[in-house]
Amino acid sequence: KPAQFDTDASSRAVDVECFCKVIIVILTSVCWRSHDIKTVFWQGGVSGGYQVLLLDEDQGWLLVGGKDHIYLLSPDSLDLPTRTIYWPAAREHVEHCRLAGKSLETDCANFVRLLQPFNKTHVYACGTGAFHPQCTYLHLGHNTEEPSFMLSPLLESGRGKCPFSPREPFTARLTDGELYAGTSVDFMGANAAIFRTSLWGSSQHYIRTEAYDQNWLNEPEFVGSFSIPDTHSPDDDKVYFFFKERAVEAGQWDKRVYSRVARVCKNDVGGKRSLINRWTTFLKARLVCSVPGPSGVDTQFDELEDIFVLETKDPQNPTIYGVFSTSSSIFRGSAVCVFSMASIRAAFNGPFAHKEGPDYRWVEYKGRIPYPRPGTCPSETYDALHKSTKDFPDEVVSFMRQHQLMWEPVLPLGGRPVLTKTNAAYMLKRVVVDRVDAEEGPYDVLHLGTDDGKVVKAVSVVKDNWDTEEIILEELNVFQKSNESLSPPQQQLYVSSELGVAQLGLQRCELYGTDCSECCLARDPYCSWDGQTCSRFFPTSKRRARRQDVKYGDPWSQCPVTEDDSDSVEVKVVYGVEGNSSFLECFPRSPRAEIRWTVQRTDSQQQPVSQTQDSREVKMLAC
Repeated sequence: KPAQFDTDASSRAVDVECFCKVIIVILTSVCWRSHDIKTVFWQGGVSGGYQVLLLDEDQGWLLVGGKDHIYLLSPDSLDLPTRTIYWPAAREHVEHCRLAGKSLETDCANFVRLLQPFNKTHVYACGTGAFHPQCTYLHLGHNTEEPSFMLSPLLESGRGKCPFSPREPFTARLTDGELYAGTSVDFMGANAAIFRTSLWGSSQHYIRTEAYDQNWLNEPEFVGSFSIPDTHSPDDDKVYFFFKERAVEAGQWDKRVYSRVARVCKNDVGGKRSLINRWTTFLKARLVCSVPGPSGVDTQFDELEDIFVLETKDPQNPTIYGVFSTSSSIFRGSAVCVFSMASIRAAFNGPFAHKEGPDYRWVEYKGRIPYPRPGTCPSETYDALHKSTKDFPDEVVSFMRQHQLMWEPVLPLGGRPVLTKTNAAYMLKRVVVDRVDAEEGPYDVLHLGTDDGKVVKAVSVVKDNWDTEEIILEELNVFQKSNESLSPPQQQLYVSSELGVAQLGLQRCELYGTDCSECCLARDPYCSWDGQTCSRFFPTSKRRARRQDVKYGDPWSQCPVTEDDSDSVEVKVVYGVEGNSSFLECFPRSPRAEIRWTVQRTDSQQQPVSQTQDSREVKMLAC
């Protein structure tokens, strides 16, 4: 009678009418299978709300901000003893928060939202303070073996530095003694702005975007901020902000959301007669992440969820990775797009957007642009007449009041995402990127957090015809919701959530076993077959037996697959009893392996197994 097979590619059931020896061999690549992962968890104390991580690899500590507490952990192992600082909100602020209708459990406490390195001995910390934000300095000292870990008793207002709500999206970056923050400054979260606030020893002025002006910011949700130099001159240093907001150019009644990148000059001190204590160099442009479609109709991923700046050897030109999601009601989807600083600068150096005409439509501005060009940083080196933004002519300041938006958008590298997930069980929410040296050159490995608590490890491979292939290396269930921090030198990924912090290794090559073909099929840039087992790849290694093929994952070219070659193929022998049905299983270690079953008749070549294969002719099965 015909052999009966189940639909799972990893197993087959067959009636055996003879003593058969079954040899199991892994062949080609496509499917994914999870493995048990050893993870170190830190569940913290009783506070919860672990929203912010700060890692210092040189000093050897990991700070975690929680509800009313700051924790000091060892990044080498999270299960080592933890030191704790109790930092609650003032009682009167807690009572005022409760009377305003907020929850004592989820709102009326000091949720630590900001931890930024101030110098080699201090960290600047801010918390919500029961809807009364407060900031102070955390002293850690120079002793790497036993940091002092003390909180300064001198508190200062966190207004314009930290949000009132523990759930409000915000961003902050401390650089050169100045704190640049995108956050709201009121109890209701309605007045959001981009601020610069001076800290100890700074001579700069407090400055912000214009309040309640939708052309500047229109219901923004801030995602990230980074200090990136434009040239070798410090006068050109800028801070870039990434956020999403209601699109003013989409129409008054259109609720469409666009993603933005904005920038300000560090040496901006505001105007002299106009825009006093307001940015005079603030510009913003749209970030586009879309999949090209037929007839020019693209699938748009409009809403920015997270941003990661991957540093390169050139500090002026890092690579920007962004996670975007759809705002469509038709389908759910998320994508990862990559941007270059060259394309971002090109948008800011291009034409301005302008609102004109009888219906006040947004068009490209083609009028005269004043000198110096709006958005340019003042520099005594290049322009002795304009040493400060207070020296800018009135027409420049007047132009900036009405022209913050650039006309040209910022397009991703390659014109499309490097990774997309549509109608999946999860949405991508977080990203950190590690540049890994592999046999074929460097690869950017994406570590992605999802809305259901997974960590997805993926890589995008460019083929010879310049097409890209998305490869999902792993999917790990970690937490419900998470934030991520990366430590490439220690080869560790730290993931935080409301429940605690998890420590994951960036590479887990041992899961792929000792077989050359399975290690090759994994297509993991971290791993290679060293002649004995699948182990971490080191570019400096000179071992001739080393095998790795991230680009194609072709074991035939890397590993000779023969029945007698035990070094390259794992052989598994299974015996069947005559007259009984045997259930044959084949579980590959490689997450990229596809199972193909073949049958070999006596003295003949292996052939694919068909659904109507006569089991009396089965002498050997191979998968």
